[in-house]
Amino acid sequence: MPARQAAPKRVLRPGTNLYPLPAVLVSCAAEVGGERRENLITLAWTGIACAEPPMITIAVRKSRFSHGLIAASREFVVNVPSADMSLAVDLCGSISGRDADKFARAALTPSPAGVVRAPLVAECPVSLECRVRHTYEAGSHDLFVGEIVAVQAAETVLDADGKIDVALVDPLAYGGGWYWRLGERLGAYGHSVA
Repeated sequence: MPARQAAPKRVLRPGTNLYPLPAVLVSCAAEVGGERRENLITLAWTGIACAEPPMITIAVRKSRFSHGLIAASREFVVNVPSADMSLAVDLCGSISGRDADKFARAALTPSPAGVVRAPLVAECPVSLECRVRHTYEAGSHDLFVGEIVAVQAAETVLDADGKIDVALVDPLAYGGGWYWRLGERLGAYGHSVA
């Protein structure tokens, strides 16, 4: 491997400087005041936590409307939007579900999930249905660890073997206060030793 030239570094104050992050729409639903409420929350603080069983984490600020819905229902859906959905994703992260129907405001379609009661976002090419297995208080946010109990993917993002093709998904990323589109594919797992 060619050596890389190390650049001088400056010490900065501690912060959430990890990127890129997936920008996702998490859908949730629960009874509030005797009526079923559905909501969407835009999150970038999410990641895979375990392979067996498959689990994902989402970090949700305790003051958010969606936090209460997820805590009550113990379910959520991580919907992976395409980069062309950045305006809808941003809108869902900029207004509160306490005061607005985010599905309607963002022109998104709630669709029944296969296993959980929370809706999917029909326009998102990939949806991961989750049941909360653990909740960790992490400070300003709670970390919900959800077991992925079902995956739904649009036919348009599947390859010839029926697997999700990330390039066809064209996932939305977030970093440094900006939304991003991913660039070129550099190599498969293990290409450094192949």
